[in-house]
Amino acid sequence: MSRRPTTGRGAPRRRTRLGQGAETRAATAPTVSKKPEGLQLYDATGARKYVTAEERAAFLAAAERSPRQVRTLCLMLAYSGCRLSEALGLTADRVDLDAGLLIIETLKKRRTGVYRGVPVPAHVLEALDLVHGVRELQRKRGRGRDVRLWPVSRTTAWRRMAEVLDAAGIAGPQSSPKGLRHGFGVQAVSSGVPLNLVQRWLGHAQLSTTAIYADAVGAEERGLMARMWG
Repeated sequence: MSRRPTTGRGAPRRRTRLGQGAETRAATAPTVSKKPEGLQLYDATGARKYVTAEERAAFLAAAERSPRQVRTLCLMLAYSGCRLSEALGLTADRVDLDAGLLIIETLKKRRTGVYRGVPVPAHVLEALDLVHGVRELQRKRGRGRDVRLWPVSRTTAWRRMAEVLDAAGIAGPQSSPKGLRHGFGVQAVSSGVPLNLVQRWLGHAQLSTTAIYADAVGAEERGLMARMWG
């Protein structure tokens, strides 16, 4: 009678205790999530990548001296925290004048048609209506569904924003539309807005992404530090 080989080809496959342990550990090991690249508030040299409240005020003051459609785009970015491409996709029907909301399509999603409502101050809505004729467009057939408020390319819009930022005297890594977006997040968190609400306004998929704004040292923290040292 031939004996079944214990090693080599034809030998029975045997699950060892080590193999069992390794498989168990692999199945139960926690998944460590990493923050996506590019979502830090400081660059490799430690330079700030978000605008401060003072820089935002200077930006808006410079926007007042710009052409009307450039000014409204500046208002959109500063007060909604949206991405530049999201602003350029805004159509007249998604300006909710009665509710005080901008209905923004979130672009960094795996599917299209994902929207979020962002409340903005009344003067922003009034400017959009005055410059772009939002209310009149909404009375027409289709309610302005196919009418973009800023029908320009992203390159052109980025160039116009860079000009306003330069006129405001803002220089450095924060001098960009993304710097305005980061500044919105920092301002919201520093003002006590709950992180989950900031997450919704900014269209972040993960709360951990929004949490980076809690790392910024804002005016409120500087005030606490000043009181601590008398």
